[in-house]
Amino acid sequence: MKSRTAQIARKTKETDIEIAIDLDGTGSATLNTGIPFFDHMLDQVSRHGLIDLTVTAKGDLEIDQHHTIEDIGITLGQVFKEAVGDKKGISRYAHAYVPLDEALSRIVIDISGRPALEYHVDLPYPEVGGMDGDLIREFFQAFVNHAGVSLHIDNIRGLNSHHIAETIFKAFGRVLRQAVTIDERCKGTTPSTKGQL
Repeated sequence: MKSRTAQIARKTKETDIEIAIDLDGTGSATLNTGIPFFDHMLDQVSRHGLIDLTVTAKGDLEIDQHHTIEDIGITLGQVFKEAVGDKKGISRYAHAYVPLDEALSRIVIDISGRPALEYHVDLPYPEVGGMDGDLIREFFQAFVNHAGVSLHIDNIRGLNSHHIAETIFKAFGRVLRQAVTIDERCKGTTPSTKGQL
């Protein structure tokens, strides 16, 4: 099978980011975003998605975390899209329900080539692990826009913001893993009646 890896560097006046990805990895991650809680969340994506992920980011954290987290989402979306390639043989669709104690979240994905995000999450507290909770949505919106996927994220229940966030990122890893899995029955064909995605 062709290697599904990619590496992208993105530099602006606000951030300097390098991301490498291997969609057929073992869940190994090397993460240095400057935001420890966000590193923890990206580690969930890698581990539960069996995606090898390296993220190095330097951002204007003296201002706030927004530029760094959004630009990581942009870059991750770009590198994911490149690694997936022509999408031939992929499962395309996936869903995952992930619990953590009292929290339960669901994510559904379509690697459609069309960006769309439905995000229905209300964190009980605006900050989680020293990170602005609003930026979770910004990360996923940036990823969706640049990966070209449809992503539906629903927190079904939860009382603890850390638990809720963790269920979302774990579920995200699970759906990425399932959606890019090669279906042996569809090898070499595009999973669309249009003939392309």
